[in-house]
Amino acid sequence: MQVPKLDLEDFSSRLCFACGPDNPIGLKLEPVYDGEKVSASFTGGKFHQGWTNAIHGGILYTLLDEVAAYALLCCGIDFGVTVRSEVRFKHVAPINVPIQISAWVTKLTKRLVETKGVLTLEDGTVILEGNSLFYIWARSKKTTLWGMDGIIADSNLLHFAAWQETFAKRGAEFTREDFAKLFGTGNDFIISNVLGRGLSEKDIEIVAQEKEDAFRQKAKGNIRPCPGVVWILDMVKKGNFKSALVSSAPKENLDLVIDELGLGGFFNHIASGQSVSENEPSPQIYLLAAEKLGVEPNDCTVIENSVPGIRAAKTAGMKCLAVTNARPREEFWEADKVVDSLEAVDLISLLHRV
Repeated sequence: MQVPKLDLEDFSSRLCFACGPDNPIGLKLEPVYDGEKVSASFTGGKFHQGWTNAIHGGILYTLLDEVAAYALLCCGIDFGVTVRSEVRFKHVAPINVPIQISAWVTKLTKRLVETKGVLTLEDGTVILEGNSLFYIWARSKKTTLWGMDGIIADSNLLHFAAWQETFAKRGAEFTREDFAKLFGTGNDFIISNVLGRGLSEKDIEIVAQEKEDAFRQKAKGNIRPCPGVVWILDMVKKGNFKSALVSSAPKENLDLVIDELGLGGFFNHIASGQSVSENEPSPQIYLLAAEKLGVEPNDCTVIENSVPGIRAAKTAGMKCLAVTNARPREEFWEADKVVDSLEAVDLISLLHRV
């Protein structure tokens, strides 16, 4: 087989006939991944028929081929070329009736991928079954950079309690409103705002250390993962995608959270606030993580829940998925996509729809 010449630098799927959101006559499939199979649904209309009231066989094959291609994506393959397909048509697919499409990888080698797939009606009637062979054209460089507090770890209230305790010892009040307003900024900025800007650098360092000690004491045995995060991290790891934990927090905090949550095997790199000289919204920490992972900024998607973090990601030239568990949704207008919880995100939406 002669592989076509393709310029992947300018490649975009937005006009893809099967899944492109910008194609006015396309099928507009939105596949999802459950960790084993990729699935999608499609209801054909009168413009998709071959014989009267029956969907054209070419459309049915397109559905199978497209969902199989997404199964490749979930295995870390950015682009594959269909080499061979064997399709068995078993039942008429009526128009105006929902069709379920599923596909999964059965064999993966250095150069080739084998998949299986099936199209069914809602009652389980099999319309089509198929096996396909794909040539691996390009492996994915997509990389996820994860924030920690409120993204990986449900730790915001523990931080609030640690700040409140630390400031109370110095006669200063620290309310939930204060915490929400200052969330995502550096310790020195928070301390200066609450205790005044006349503190020496040494005094700020002492207060910050006391607060972080208090946080780690409160976190031991009490830290929990945020909803949905472990499942997504597992999918990222299974697909051989690179990822990093990136936080302005001290390395001791990152190590504690990873140990408490048992996440040691999920990250290819860990970047803490001690590894850079500037806090967010500076892009420094994200650019350092990309450099350490050997990827370009445009390969990276940052998962954040603070305005400074989002701004840092976008300044770095990266895409950003924002989670609204710390600030109102309208404040995250700079993010590429906003969700209320990571439970609303699957591997395909993380890699392909941000």
